[in-house]
Amino acid sequence: MTLPRDFTVRLNRHARVIDGGRALVGGSPTRVAYLAPQARPLLAGRVVTADSPAGAALADRLLDLGMADPVTDLLPDVDADYTVVIPVMDRAAELDRLLTSIEAATDGRRVPPVIVVDDGSKDRAAVAAIAARHGARLVSLPENVGPGGARNAGLREVTTPFVVFADSDIVLNPNTVPTLLKHFADPKVGLVAPRIVGLKGQRTWIARYEDARSSLDLGHHPAAVKPRSPVAWTSTACVVARVAALGDGFDDAMRVGEDVDLGWRLVERGWRVRYEPGAQAEHEHRAAFGDWFLRKAVYGTGAHPLSEKHPDAIAPAVLSPWSAAFLLAVMAQRRWSVPVALGIYGATALRIARKLGRTERPLALGLWLTANGVVSAGAQASALALRHWWPLAAAGCLVSKRVRRTVAVAAVVDIVLEYRRTPAQLDVVRFGIAKRLDDIAYGAGVWFGALQARSWASLKPDVRSGRR
Repeated sequence: MTLPRDFTVRLNRHARVIDGGRALVGGSPTRVAYLAPQARPLLAGRVVTADSPAGAALADRLLDLGMADPVTDLLPDVDADYTVVIPVMDRAAELDRLLTSIEAATDGRRVPPVIVVDDGSKDRAAVAAIAARHGARLVSLPENVGPGGARNAGLREVTTPFVVFADSDIVLNPNTVPTLLKHFADPKVGLVAPRIVGLKGQRTWIARYEDARSSLDLGHHPAAVKPRSPVAWTSTACVVARVAALGDGFDDAMRVGEDVDLGWRLVERGWRVRYEPGAQAEHEHRAAFGDWFLRKAVYGTGAHPLSEKHPDAIAPAVLSPWSAAFLLAVMAQRRWSVPVALGIYGATALRIARKLGRTERPLALGLWLTANGVVSAGAQASALALRHWWPLAAAGCLVSKRVRRTVAVAAVVDIVLEYRRTPAQLDVVRFGIAKRLDDIAYGAGVWFGALQARSWASLKPDVRSGRR
């Protein structure tokens, strides 16, 4: 399977061109890719077009490495038939709003087939009436089976080559599906997700926090979705998928994390999963504090079942031995901490530089790559202390001044960086409170799932050498 001639990719923000175009640095995991002499002219202004066999091969390889993303503005529209599958339980008003947005998005064109799956609603008549009013086909399940099972029930009725999964609290924009369909010009793409933004008009302070930092919002930049990458998972609150890639679909037994599991299984089978923020769908975020806090905790309980199915992908932190040693030295807060940490940094940079002999400035590149590793390790350590391991961090604060200092610095830096990075329509104090409560709720859910299963797999960091 090759990319079509008009398929264009652009190096992403994590990729660097070095040595006058002879090599690239980036990807996930970070690596150095050396370009053959005949391949270098194909990279023009950070863009590669598949207008020749060599161009197609280079673009395909850059996509595999996670160094480039498709340029959707330069891709032609894909005129493909699709069916919309909507799982719903007792949200008749929200269902009506979604179906209205689907009709409005067609702009007078033929409305696609829509399958509404009633997942054990208490008021089945209301759901049935809304579906009938909009001409949607209704599949009524005798009992609640959860979002994964309800989507599968609809998927079994789909006869088109593509399917759109949209939860009832989603509103589709006119360009959402057409933009996502462009990615399927790549025959390796199995699923594409849009950016999920908050529904306009929600104004509680929790809703404003969610507008800025929702768990469903994966940011401004397109990305490949795969484990241990900057965008490691995507929600299926709204996605477009190739039916042939889905197989049996979601795991019916999973009530939480079924969307993460599906994406990871697609990647394991060789399909590409993409995140495309150029397409957006609106989501009615939970705006009441209690409902919001509980939902964050429920998300955390999904970590354990994912650890059973994907043990190599779920670790809350992935560290190399040198970065773990660097962190331990710094957090020890002794007189020897800084000299030891600098020694680890220098030795690591030299070791990396020795492997980069083909580059023009191996030592400078080694120092830069090591610095990136330090930043990544610090961010992961902060997330461990404030999110996944917060019960241990809280216990440590009761008995150790060093732990208190470490946690306090991590908490302040985390809030400052997140507040600067997100366009929050909220003061920094309430944003900081919401961020800490977000982490506490999710971490509590992770610990609840681990204790219930008597397994620590979802809480164990992965410290691995480069040879693995």
